[in-house]
Amino acid sequence: MAYIPPHKRHLKDEERPSPSPASLVRQIKKNLNLGPKSSSQKRKDQHALAGGKYIYARDSISRWWIVGLTDDGQCPNYVQLEAISCEPIEQRRGEKPLALVRAYPSEEVNEIVHGFGKSPWLSITEKILPDLHTGFQNVSSEMQLNKSEKVKASFVARFGKLFLFGGPSISVDTICRSAASESTYMNQVKRSFYTNVPEAFVQDVQRVIVPNIELSFEAEREHYLVKVQDKSRPDSTISCRCAIIKDGGKLKIHKIELNQVRHLVADISCISKDLDLRLMLSTKRILTELTDEEEHGMTELIKSAVIDPDVKGGLRWPRGKDFFGDRFCVVGIWHTKYKAFKGPNMKLKIRHADRFDFGTSKGEVTREVTMKMTGLVKQLRDGIVETGPITEMLQEELELIWNNFLSCKCSFT
Repeated sequence: MAYIPPHKRHLKDEERPSPSPASLVRQIKKNLNLGPKSSSQKRKDQHALAGGKYIYARDSISRWWIVGLTDDGQCPNYVQLEAISCEPIEQRRGEKPLALVRAYPSEEVNEIVHGFGKSPWLSITEKILPDLHTGFQNVSSEMQLNKSEKVKASFVARFGKLFLFGGPSISVDTICRSAASESTYMNQVKRSFYTNVPEAFVQDVQRVIVPNIELSFEAEREHYLVKVQDKSRPDSTISCRCAIIKDGGKLKIHKIELNQVRHLVADISCISKDLDLRLMLSTKRILTELTDEEEHGMTELIKSAVIDPDVKGGLRWPRGKDFFGDRFCVVGIWHTKYKAFKGPNMKLKIRHADRFDFGTSKGEVTREVTMKMTGLVKQLRDGIVETGPITEMLQEELELIWNNFLSCKCSFT
């Protein structure tokens, strides 16, 4: 059967997953709107219906700044604000996102940060290092509190485009003010980091950048991530990482973990480059000790899944089989294929992800490039407090990123 792109796929009635009782109850309560709800409760409801995509730690740190402003904090004249065509974003928000883009080729842009008199990677290091130390202290506290579960920390660089929202009144001046002082202007400009990068960029990374920075091939893998809502964990989503059994055509659970928890997110608009940068410190809890009910529920859900490349997410369930009892129900699917490359202090992952969200009935296919700074995390995890080694390693990796991963000689749209 010929491959059908996910955005053109249509579920047959007999293949369409039936809504679970738990999801029906949530939707009915939402529609009835019984009694007033606080804004925080509404956010929790939306988070649960969407499968709990993003979770931030209680003491999480969120930053946004622009690299390359003039001495008086303004965008240079080669920067303009443009509406970007992006179908998934437009479907979710009902409007085109905006982005800061260059009006001239990168060769004509001076890449030394105005006002700082130093290279961009040095200024980024200075800005993020205090937050990184604070964030990792919080991570260490989480590890101590969850000794019964395996907690993995990661510090990653993600490449993409920072999309901005704020209505017709938004301007470059408003954006500069918001990035410089979020406490005053944060309600005027909303942002979203879009990690879907062009195919040409992915090809350049594999063919040119990986050999140039001397990374070695590590592995190529394919996984299905089945997102499960557990009513006993209303603020979390369980991810069952599954692989296909050889010659069996069925799935086998490889790992079960909870949502990624974000401790530090720094969005950096790189206005002299084609792509922007997100630096993120996060943790994942791997569930190593399941109760009999949890193990049985996860096993039955995965056993009922049918691999089908013609549906969004690559999996479907027979009618009534996408939930187990009144506790577990499937809320999302990720079908991912990735290649991993490694160096002494980093790991690069190129991932193709086909996602489907049961709560919104929407799917999306993305190409993503992510760099894990494994050496830096090891130093922090080992309790190295001297700022010198950590600062030097971070500067070196940010210089490598700036010079190799933020240029994209093709249309982002």
